[in-house]
Amino acid sequence: MVGIEYSDFVDLGYTPNDDELVCEFYIEPAEGLSMEDAAGRVASESSNGTWAELQVEGRVADISATAFDIDGNTIQVAYPPEDFELGNMPQILSAIAGNIMGMKAVDQIRLQDCDWPKTIVESFKGPQFGSSVRNEIFDAGDRPITATVPKPKVGLTSKQHAEVGYKAWTGGVDLLKDDENLTNQSFNRFDTRIEKSFKKRDKAEQETGEKKSYLVNITADTETMLERAEMVKEHGGEYIMVDIVTTGWGALQTVREKADELGLAIHAHRAMHAAFDRVPTHGVSMRCIAQFARIIGVDQLHTGTANLGKMDNEDTKGINEWLRSDLYGHKDVLPVPSGGLHAGILPKVVEELGSNICVQVGGGVHGHPGGTSAGAKALRQAIDATMAGEDIHDYAETHEELKKALDKWGHETPR
Repeated sequence: MVGIEYSDFVDLGYTPNDDELVCEFYIEPAEGLSMEDAAGRVASESSNGTWAELQVEGRVADISATAFDIDGNTIQVAYPPEDFELGNMPQILSAIAGNIMGMKAVDQIRLQDCDWPKTIVESFKGPQFGSSVRNEIFDAGDRPITATVPKPKVGLTSKQHAEVGYKAWTGGVDLLKDDENLTNQSFNRFDTRIEKSFKKRDKAEQETGEKKSYLVNITADTETMLERAEMVKEHGGEYIMVDIVTTGWGALQTVREKADELGLAIHAHRAMHAAFDRVPTHGVSMRCIAQFARIIGVDQLHTGTANLGKMDNEDTKGINEWLRSDLYGHKDVLPVPSGGLHAGILPKVVEELGSNICVQVGGGVHGHPGGTSAGAKALRQAIDATMAGEDIHDYAETHEELKKALDKWGHETPR
C-alpha cells in the first residue's frame, strides 16, 4: 500500500465540506521548518498520522485532516467527521488539542477558534435554560441578575456562610455563590451549608417578595457530583455550580445529563482556564473553552470583564457574542463578568457587555463601609440607576448606600 507523507496533509486549494470541523491554529514552526511543513505535521498528528507501508490486510480508511489555509502564523485545518465520536467532547479535544500541543515541530501552538458542523453540535444537549434563567427563575426583566460570593471565600462556617447570604439576598442580590475552592471542607460541610443556606434563602424570599437562589459548588469526582446535585434539588435549589476545567469535559457531560433529569441550571466556573489561555501564542483560547462549554450545555459561564475588573481574557465581548449566536438551535449561554467589580463601574460593565448578563460582585459587596447588606443595596441601586438611564452620582444623592460605595471606590478599575 502506498505510504502517506506530511505534505499530503496540506492542500491550499481545498474547500472544506459542511460536515467538517474547521479549526484555526496559531503556530510558530520549529527551527528549520516552514509554515507549510509545520501545518502538515499538525494536521497529521491530530488526525490519522503518516505511514509507510501498512502491515495489515485490507483497506484502511484515510480520514486525514487537511491544512487548507496559511496566513502568516495562522493556519486553518479541516477534519472529516469520521475522525470524531459524536457526543464525546473528550475524544474530540484529544484530537484537536491533544498531542499536537507537545510536538517538536512547533515551538508554539494555540487552538484559537473552531467552526462547528451541525452533526457534532446536535450530538450534544446544549444549554437547558441559557439566558432565560433571568426571567424563568428571577423575573428580572431587562436588568442584569446579580451574584455574590461570601468573603472570605473560604474559612466561614456553614452558619456564617448562610448568614452572609441572607444579608446579601435581603439587600437585593439575586444569587449567593460558592467560590471555586469551596466544596466540602471540614470547616464548612456541604450538606450543612446547603441546609442552612436554603433556609435563609426561603426567609429572604418571604421578606423581600423576590425570588432568590444559590449557586452551589458540587465540584468533585463524578459520582459525588451527581449525589450533590440531587441534594441541591431536594433542598429546593435551582442551580448547581461546576468548576468545568478542573472537573473535566467528560464529567461535565455526565452532570449535564443529571441536570436535565433534575431540571437544574448549570453555573460554569472557569477556574484553571488561564493555564490554557493566558499565553497568547500557546494553549487553547478562552473562546474555544467557552465553545466546548456551550456545546455540552452549561447555562452560565464566567467570561471576563472586558478589562473592567481584575480578571479577564483576550476577547470578552467577542466570546459573549459567540455565546449568544445562532448555533443550530442550541440555546445561548448567560455571560458572567466577575472579579474586582463594584457599584461604581457597574454602568460601564453594562455599557460594554449589555444587560443580558449575571454580574458577580464579591468584595465590592462585602467590602462596603456599611457591610454586606449595604453593599448589596448599593449594587442594586447602581443597576436600577443604570437601567433607568440615570447618572449614578445623581442617583446616589438620594441613595445612601450607593453614595458610600462611590465615596469608597469611585469609578476605579482594580488591578
